Amino acid sequence: MDPAAAAASADGGAFLEFVDYAISMLSSSAGDGDGYESPGDGPAPARPPWGWAVAQLLKSCCAYSSGVTAAILLSDLFQSWTEQRKSLTSKRKVELAKLMNTKNKRRRLPNTVTIDSIHEKNFLSPNSVLEAVVIDVFVLPGTNIYMLTLGDMWSASTIDLYLHRRYYDCIGQNGILKKGREVMLTGCCLRTAMEGSGHARILPTEYMMILLDEDQDEDALILAAQFCTYSFSSMILEESRNNVPYSFYARIEKIESLEPFRCTERMQVILEDNDDAKMKLVLWGEQTLLANLFSVGSMLALDRPFIANFIDNNHEESQELCLEYGSATQVYMVPIAQQEEQVPFTPTTQVKSQGPRLSCVPMDNVASQVTLPRDLHGSIDFSKYPFRAYVSDLHDKMVGISLFGIVTSVCKVSTSGTTFYLELEDTTGVVLMKLIFIGPWSLGRVGVGHMVYISGLTCALSSTNTLEVSWREKEQGSQFVNLSLLPALLNSTCLHNLSPLSDLPRSTNRTHISHVRLDRIDCDSLKVSLFHSICGSVVNEHSGGHQCSFCKCACESACAHGFQLHLTIADDSAEVFAWCVGQTAIEFLQISPDEYLELPEDERAMYLYTLQNESFVVAIANTRKRADGCVVGDEAVPAWEITRAQKCE
Repeated sequence: MDPAAAAASADGGAFLEFVDYAISMLSSSAGDGDGYESPGDGPAPARPPWGWAVAQLLKSCCAYSSGVTAAILLSDLFQSWTEQRKSLTSKRKVELAKLMNTKNKRRRLPNTVTIDSIHEKNFLSPNSVLEAVVIDVFVLPGTNIYMLTLGDMWSASTIDLYLHRRYYDCIGQNGILKKGREVMLTGCCLRTAMEGSGHARILPTEYMMILLDEDQDEDALILAAQFCTYSFSSMILEESRNNVPYSFYARIEKIESLEPFRCTERMQVILEDNDDAKMKLVLWGEQTLLANLFSVGSMLALDRPFIANFIDNNHEESQELCLEYGSATQVYMVPIAQQEEQVPFTPTTQVKSQGPRLSCVPMDNVASQVTLPRDLHGSIDFSKYPFRAYVSDLHDKMVGISLFGIVTSVCKVSTSGTTFYLELEDTTGVVLMKLIFIGPWSLGRVGVGHMVYISGLTCALSSTNTLEVSWREKEQGSQFVNLSLLPALLNSTCLHNLSPLSDLPRSTNRTHISHVRLDRIDCDSLKVSLFHSICGSVVNEHSGGHQCSFCKCACESACAHGFQLHLTIADDSAEVFAWCVGQTAIEFLQISPDEYLELPEDERAMYLYTLQNESFVVAIANTRKRADGCVVGDEAVPAWEITRAQKCE
């Protein structure tokens, strides 16, 4: 066997080979891309991030649980990649490049949508963000209503916006809102294009941010003349303070939610001015949409904010002053430029994982380094890293990391209800990571030996100089997929290679797929227990109630009967004693736990006997290191778990 193919087979098998093959197809079909830089030779062909490609393929696998072909996967992936890289025609690109300040790269905000997608879906969510440039300002004929024509750098089309009257003072010969000005909008509603009534337009929104650039003479003059007079410490502590036209210029330090006040949602933005004084900008109710436009590190120019006493968590006014977004307030922003860093890349460390299908890609297209963004804390964002990251690559100040490997242990932190530890192994080493949930465990069943993909990891050094790897649920880019339990893995021939059972001893770092027959099964090897429906683990009796053996939570209303099954499977090369639970056991037994319990004792043995010699395609994981307490009882647990089974017709 080819050494590269053998390495891939030992670490994810055909699935990772297909990932590499799909990336090579996208890379070879790309034009003058901007995926990464190849020093001395100009830009290399655009290459999609490895983690992005895996996530997109898994998304398709979840959508087509009954099976998917290579053609469908490649088609879905190519469409997603095309949409991601969609750009303007050359003429439009040149026109907008002249209008927009493109020398300072900035990170796109999380909820950013494109104008093309608005027209395509004929829909715009209030939480969506539109980052655009003003192409034209005009008055609707026969009215005094101002309109803005907006474009963006990712769309071929434009869209018109009814300007909110809050911004009419910014229009005119000396106004700041004119052709070429960059703006951000949120809280938008779409007036859809009805038959015979023209095209879609955006209705007025008061949550529009006008962007300024300190390096532009006009903007620098505005900032110096209007926003550098007052500091936070200069506010008058009297009732008349709101009669003073205060304007402040400050950096966004933090954005966070506050406890609701009388059911009204609140958010606070911590600001720091040039004198290092801090002040809170509090947003109420619908105003919290404005936080969609903020980014930590950016500078806010606040004109005429309302000054009030802060209401603390006890819903009482304190003597502390805060700023609020009042009816006369205007907000401008100087976005923080995205910092970047060159990350060295050694091709030999990556080639080991490439399957034989990748040999069609010339190796001289591989870069020696990649350029990745860096956040305010100096951490490098690996979410756009074009190659696979391994455990051995982890170091301090890394965010957005994706890893693929085998679970070697998983358990709950005894002192916390929302924190778990999971140990992951790939071909380069083992890493212990902390999983932090916003509530209970939500990843379904995860066991030792399962093959998983996890993204959104963060690495940092602790106070004891130990590398800590963590993952937070609901964070942007966070994803966790258990491939060993994925139905499409068995049903899609392009994602697995069938191997005989005799190969199992060499399948320590991947999920093994085999075509087998059910050899032996009896009543003594079958138990019906209560399982926690959230995490798929056995439920134990505890202090008169039920407690999950894994996540340790009370689960009186979230448990159901399930099978614990020991069985022998065989093919022409070997036979293997294994175990399975839940839906996999149901697939073997072809009966539900409740239906099985309704059978008389003598009929149960007869029923199990009739199942022998049935044929299945199975996914098998190595659980020799099991430590998650999923199966209760003192009996020996077999070394192999059947994680999925599909009956052959």
